[in-house]
Amino acid sequence: MKVILKENVDGLGYLGDLLTVADGYARNYLLPRGKAVVADPRSLKSFEHLKRVAAQHTKKELQGLEELGNKIGQVSLTFPVQTGKDDKLFGSVTSKDIAEGLEGQGFAIDRRKIQLAQPLKELGTFSVPIKLHREVVKEISVALVKKGEKEGKEETTVEALQESPEVESEEGVEVTEERGGDE
Repeated sequence: MKVILKENVDGLGYLGDLLTVADGYARNYLLPRGKAVVADPRSLKSFEHLKRVAAQHTKKELQGLEELGNKIGQVSLTFPVQTGKDDKLFGSVTSKDIAEGLEGQGFAIDRRKIQLAQPLKELGTFSVPIKLHREVVKEISVALVKKGEKEGKEETTVEALQESPEVESEEGVEVTEERGGDE
């Protein structure tokens, strides 16, 4: 059965796509939930008009998301984490932790948009992609450092840890912002 999608459907297509799907899938899922309409000449004509209007709206939306993406691309998050023997992490840093860190920086990003294949489980700096739109994907830098380590200098003695009070946010996340260009 040929259908026209009325909204984006994960794994199937995007708004306005003309697709051929199984009859049962269309009758039992897409049509009753209002996710698609049957592709007849009348609906094709009305969707061509809606597609032109949606294209203009999408163009404006993409410009806004591109600006947001450029701002997000400059953000660098640092997570001080507890480590055990051989620098093994206790726990991991997940997309939820990264979303909370971005929220602390002033960016409200849904954690499902953070494209983290596996939780981060080792020390180091990682590049994490954030998919704001199917055409806008930006990367942020996420660094995992030992608790008590400050910008590459490790404080190993208990006295050094007690003498230098560390400023951390409520979530235990330190957020720094990188700026491009000469400073």
